[in-house]
Amino acid sequence: MSDDFSGLGLSAKVTDAVIAAGYTKPTEIQAQAIPHLLEKKDLIGIAQTGTGKTASFVLPMLTLLENGRARARMPRTLILEPTRELAAQVSENFEKYGKNHRITMALIIGGVSFEDQNKKLDRGVDVLIATPGRLLDQIDRGRILLTGVEILVIDEADRMLDMGFIDDIEKICSRLPPRRQTMLFSATMSKEIERLTKKFLKDPVHVQVSRQSSTADTIDQKLVRVSSKPEEKRAALRARIAAAENLTNAIIFCNRKRDVATLARSLERHGFSVGALHGDMDQKSRTETLDAFKNNRVTLLVASDVAARGLDIPAVSHVFNFDVPVHAEDYVHRIGRTGRAGRSGVAYTFVAPADSKHLDAIVKLIQKPIEWLDVPESTDEERRVPETAPETSERTRPQRTRRGGRRPAVSASPETEAPVTPAEPAETRAGRRPRRRDDAPVAARETEPASRPSGRTPAPDEIGVDASSPFGTEGPVPAFLLRSTAR
Repeated sequence: MSDDFSGLGLSAKVTDAVIAAGYTKPTEIQAQAIPHLLEKKDLIGIAQTGTGKTASFVLPMLTLLENGRARARMPRTLILEPTRELAAQVSENFEKYGKNHRITMALIIGGVSFEDQNKKLDRGVDVLIATPGRLLDQIDRGRILLTGVEILVIDEADRMLDMGFIDDIEKICSRLPPRRQTMLFSATMSKEIERLTKKFLKDPVHVQVSRQSSTADTIDQKLVRVSSKPEEKRAALRARIAAAENLTNAIIFCNRKRDVATLARSLERHGFSVGALHGDMDQKSRTETLDAFKNNRVTLLVASDVAARGLDIPAVSHVFNFDVPVHAEDYVHRIGRTGRAGRSGVAYTFVAPADSKHLDAIVKLIQKPIEWLDVPESTDEERRVPETAPETSERTRPQRTRRGGRRPAVSASPETEAPVTPAEPAETRAGRRPRRRDDAPVAARETEPASRPSGRTPAPDEIGVDASSPFGTEGPVPAFLLRSTAR
């Protein structure tokens, strides 16, 4: 393995740009992949996140593109990414390492006007970076011809599979010329991806720099037991954030997009600096939120798995899995947002009783146990208080009945306050509808026998009213009928 970039065979322009960016030694995936790619061989790269995978294909592509030029609507290279954020990040890499080149580039993603994209395509681009859905839209509109593609990169192939893009990729690949160089990168290798590589790659070189589906040793992984109740789970998260040591910023992952918005609003109400990121947001909002997080204008980023793959934010100190991921591979990618570039990081995963199956799959995938964290007493106390309760409210203490039993503690709020009465004998309840104690007039309550337990609705014969009274027993008895008459 070469000790510096000069020994990899890259052009002088690319090497100078890499050194200017502050890099002197290639990572393992770069050192192994770049020489093969410069020889125009197909390649399958298996590497965990944060290993410099993007530069391992950007740098040789820049070198290979120095000769030749693009034609209108016919890109020379195509890079497929599962999300807009990853596509934008790859474009940033081309701008950084291609500053000494006159290479044109277009970003074809959703949330951006077709008009701006069409202007670039009409002029011709050397590098086309796209998400599968928007690319197919442009192909159907006749704005892109793929017959001139020399190099194809399928990045984050396992994520493409999870997001249901495999069929789209096959449609796109069927439109490409058979004589091309193809690179496929993934953190995991499933049977479906193996089928894809056999179909579209020719005698590929396999490069694997770490055990498949492994997690970085620089990440301290912890499990936290939580309740299934959302308000208690959110309280546990707030307590863990407050107790975390050396927390500078953190990404909090949820499984569902609607939970991202709910959790972000909850944290904001409790005084945290927070932003939200999920797939339903427009591109402008997503870009602004990411920029705010990268530039430390917000401390916490609540996100769906749209932020789990490939986002290069090196200084993330903590990751919180508010939900245990349904797919075990997503755990590897989520916690890979911390502990990057040799830094240490901490990852907490909140485990509810129903999450045991998904947790078992994660442990089986990464092939090492995850330590359970002891929950401090203060965390338990905070989780007992409903999130919507005022900060200064107090809960009532358990009340004692005359028989020495305990009644359940009730909230002081009017919405939850309800009368609690002892159980009545079945023979007393039979034949009549239950009635609130307050329905009986004051005079009737004052004449109740002392031996009868308080809190029970009096029977008609106990208050001197005949059950056959025309007034019936369904409502309050007028007080004047209870007075003794003069004889």
